[in-house]
Amino acid sequence: MPSLDDLKKRITSVKSTQKITKAMKMVAAAKLRKAQESAEKGRPYSEKMNNIILNLSNSITDKENAPKLLSGTGAQKVHLCVVLTADRGLCGGFNTNIVKKAKSFFEKVKFEGKILKIITVGSKGYDQLKRTYGSQIVEKISFKDSKKSNYSDAEIVGKKIINLFEKNEFDVCTIFYNQFKNVIVQIPQEQQIIPLKSGGVKKNSEIDNYEFEPEEDEILSNLLPKNISTQIFKAMLENSASEQGSRMTAMDNATRNAGELVDKLTINYNRSRQAAITKELIEIISGAESL
Repeated sequence: MPSLDDLKKRITSVKSTQKITKAMKMVAAAKLRKAQESAEKGRPYSEKMNNIILNLSNSITDKENAPKLLSGTGAQKVHLCVVLTADRGLCGGFNTNIVKKAKSFFEKVKFEGKILKIITVGSKGYDQLKRTYGSQIVEKISFKDSKKSNYSDAEIVGKKIINLFEKNEFDVCTIFYNQFKNVIVQIPQEQQIIPLKSGGVKKNSEIDNYEFEPEEDEILSNLLPKNISTQIFKAMLENSASEQGSRMTAMDNATRNAGELVDKLTINYNRSRQAAITKELIEIISGAESL
């Protein structure tokens, strides 16, 4: 049984931890509001750009000469997977859920006998994948110094992907991230960005009424690289909001658990103290009676 001094030190230690987790919860709550607003504002823009590009692609008559970023290489042999996670921990299952989603996709790719290449954006994703998929990781990127997600960071990742594609390093590119739903729920997503998928895109009849100058394929050759960076930026914004929401929930649970642990330790401390006092009284009474 631990001594009174040990229990007292442990109570003090848990209370200090509780103060830290409570402070982290408040910081995450303050950051969450801005991150959520940014994520919600970024969704319509990225969806609209996808729709415009895919509707423009329907107007191209010469499909064989369409931009490769849109049509792909014609093969699906080499898959490049971009796993976007956080650079910091203490955010519950945020990073683990993204990696779990990515791993299930990796296993599917390997089962089909295809080649897998991985780019990790965020140190936590790399830490979880390096042991099993270290040989498939072609590059690791970290933005630890960035205070918040910005378009220039997404452009760096986008340019790396395009450079690899132009060198014929892969055929299909898929990104993995968490979509923010609310503070408690964040949904892991996989999104194919090269070649661009046409599923779920509504036909825009207004675009058919326009005449384009320059031609559709030239517009697409300019829009497609920007769209890749835009989709990555959207994923980063979703991740940022999801990370803060997950951290807020995790720190709230940690604060509550620390409070419960302090209560239990305090009860044990009081019982041990009462037992020690009772023992001393018995010894005094026994000594007095012997005299």
